Amino acid sequence: MRKILIIDDDESVRDLVETTLNMEGYITCCASNGLAGLEMLHEEKPDLVLLDLDMPLLSGDEVCKKIREDIAFAHLPIIILTGSRKFGDKIKLLEIGADDYILKPFNKDELLARVKNVLYRLKRSLDANPLTRLPGNGTIVEELNKRIKEKNDFAVCYLDINHFKAFNDYYGFLRGDEVIKTTACIIVDTVRGQGIDDDFIGHIGGDDFVVVTLPEKIDTVCKQIIDDFTRKIPDLYDVDDKNNGYII
Repeated sequence: MRKILIIDDDESVRDLVETTLNMEGYITCCASNGLAGLEMLHEEKPDLVLLDLDMPLLSGDEVCKKIREDIAFAHLPIIILTGSRKFGDKIKLLEIGADDYILKPFNKDELLARVKNVLYRLKRSLDANPLTRLPGNGTIVEELNKRIKEKNDFAVCYLDINHFKAFNDYYGFLRGDEVIKTTACIIVDTVRGQGIDDDFIGHIGGDDFVVVTLPEKIDTVCKQIIDDFTRKIPDLYDVDDKNNGYII
């Protein structure tokens, strides 16, 4: 279960936020000022911080900067709670490292929606393959389970590049990465052109990919991916090797 640290000097705000989050199943911990919040950060290791901007001892923007300077929490999502409605102030919040902000007074639905969205983006970001930015294993499993539960027909295509290791060993990992990125682009372009909006593409890792689409679309999608790959991939070989038609 996700843990959220609430740092706010207003007790009534802390109580409201804590009650709202607890009712949705989140675990919460609270601090009444910035200094206490930073101490609790290391003790509780939360998944997200809700941070008031105007506080005694240490302001919210100072707390945000200190969190971003700490290598252990550099990627920890932060949502700022603020009463300022000035456009310049909102820009400043994003510049100091906040992931989002909520204007006071706020309603419960907005608070929950923003918390959910920030945590979801974090999960997708951490799960995404760093090379292609496509969803990774965790999201792939989640997507397949969701579709199974929905009990609608779907088709899964598992894609693997033949002899990729030989290419990678011969040319080196940088050229191998170009093959992976080129393949990802081919898959994405094909699914966008031949599939439907609800289709899914995942990158298991290395040269392994997954496409989820409709059964009536899968043959067309696969053929197009193979055709485009066959046409484009020779350009990633050296000219002599391309002319020879092989590498040793």
